[in-house]
Amino acid sequence: MARSVKEELPYPCDLNSRRTYTIMPREESESGKRSNWTELEIRGPIKNLSPSLWSFTHLTALYLNENNLQRIPPDIALLTCLQRLDLSGNKLRSLPAELGDMTHLRELLLNNNMLRVLPYELGKLFLLRLLGIAGNPLQSEILSMVNEVNGTDKLLSYLLDNLTVCPRPPDREWIQIQSQQSRLNLAFTVMSYNVLCDKYATRQQYGYCPTWALVWDYRKQAILKEILDSTADIVALQEVETDQYHSFFRPELQRQGYDGIFSAKSRAKTMDVHDRRFVDGCAIFYHKDKFTLLEDHLVEFNQIAVTHASGSEAMLNRVMIRDNISIAALLELKDTGHHILVANAHIHWDPEFKDVKLIQTIMLMNELESIVFRAQNEKGIGYKTPIPGMPGVPIVLCGDLNSLPKSGVVEYLLQGRVTTDHPDFQAFAYDAFLHRLRDSVRPGQRSPAGKLELVHQFNLKEAYADHLLQYTNYTYDFKGVIDYIFYSLDFLTPIGLLGPVSMDWLKQYKIIGCPNPHFSSDHFPLLCEYDFIA
Repeated sequence: MARSVKEELPYPCDLNSRRTYTIMPREESESGKRSNWTELEIRGPIKNLSPSLWSFTHLTALYLNENNLQRIPPDIALLTCLQRLDLSGNKLRSLPAELGDMTHLRELLLNNNMLRVLPYELGKLFLLRLLGIAGNPLQSEILSMVNEVNGTDKLLSYLLDNLTVCPRPPDREWIQIQSQQSRLNLAFTVMSYNVLCDKYATRQQYGYCPTWALVWDYRKQAILKEILDSTADIVALQEVETDQYHSFFRPELQRQGYDGIFSAKSRAKTMDVHDRRFVDGCAIFYHKDKFTLLEDHLVEFNQIAVTHASGSEAMLNRVMIRDNISIAALLELKDTGHHILVANAHIHWDPEFKDVKLIQTIMLMNELESIVFRAQNEKGIGYKTPIPGMPGVPIVLCGDLNSLPKSGVVEYLLQGRVTTDHPDFQAFAYDAFLHRLRDSVRPGQRSPAGKLELVHQFNLKEAYADHLLQYTNYTYDFKGVIDYIFYSLDFLTPIGLLGPVSMDWLKQYKIIGCPNPHFSSDHFPLLCEYDFIA
């Protein structure tokens, strides 16, 4: 029977007291009016449930309390929208493990049954705010745990921490793009990986991950293994905590023949020695047997904003207060003297700040152009280019850009231009800033339609083009591509890349998000092999 909930009362209470029923008048029913109901109550008392019940996948609440049910079929998990489930006052002796797949549940009432054990799979119900288990012959430790302050969370953590871990995923396949015969044999591999800073890896944020798999001592070893197994020549990491760079990543990777550069977000400069240890930033590691570091650079977006803001309210209130950074390393290939500029960026995260993301990216490309031109002029390095003013040093741009493939950020990087009235600027008054920034690099340019443009001269292509990956960031709340490796199309050619995580495995074991025991970050690492073009 359809009914509407007129008010919400705190637990414990008589659930019937807060539920009122709305019956459609006969005239409306006969006129063909359709009811819109998302809650269902079934009373009998009944002993069995009709399989047709599981077809009501639109339900958000199901009340089966005060019946004579002795079992709940596993098919109840087909009700994927269910947020409230009341099974109290039945004769249940066990629960199906599939109940743990109903991750939208906020309330699960199991009071006054005959349950002696709870399936560990219930620990996967990380959004659950109320778990009622009173009146069951459960172990005393379980009953006392749920009655403590934050008892539901504590019990769910206990169950999840003791749940058997699913089998490991199959290895990601290597996708070969070019044959051995087409190479110059100057190949090098690049990894980009957001490792998930320790301070962000909390049960509040990732409640679907066992507590032991969120602990940094566990995660750091899995992350290091991921890096070393890749045998990458260049490793670009985001969300590296300052203390972990110095105490873990650098010494561990130095033992494997790497050296590196690092910078924390700009806020670290305003903190005392103790607090700045926990600020995250970006790191680039390179294999010392293959590369020599010629220069390293730090790009602080808020400092560039200060320089060019000139009183712009949007610049001061939206851009300047974001302390994201990028770093860059100018490397020389030891055997041949070839040069490459590797950049690693972590752009602002908030989806509501598309303008900030785009402006930070424009700032970055301006800075990278300046770095290349200075190196060409001062060090005499670089290659002849077919277009005057085009940078003569190839770049590889890695990063967590927090931007989808259809965003203005990716459009600008791939097309090399963006108009000053692009929708991602969100109509904020950036015109004066953008003009000053543009003119600081080169005279103003206009699109064929006569609109002012900001351009960069790097002819870039994305390593994982053509939708090779469905996800680089994989959490319960968001799944999509926001991590990238771009490269200079005129100087470099991709040879191969690391394929996606098995979708079959994700579906078979109902992996709703990362991190988890098999993936220690909420991002999947990217890995690509390049060769220089003759």
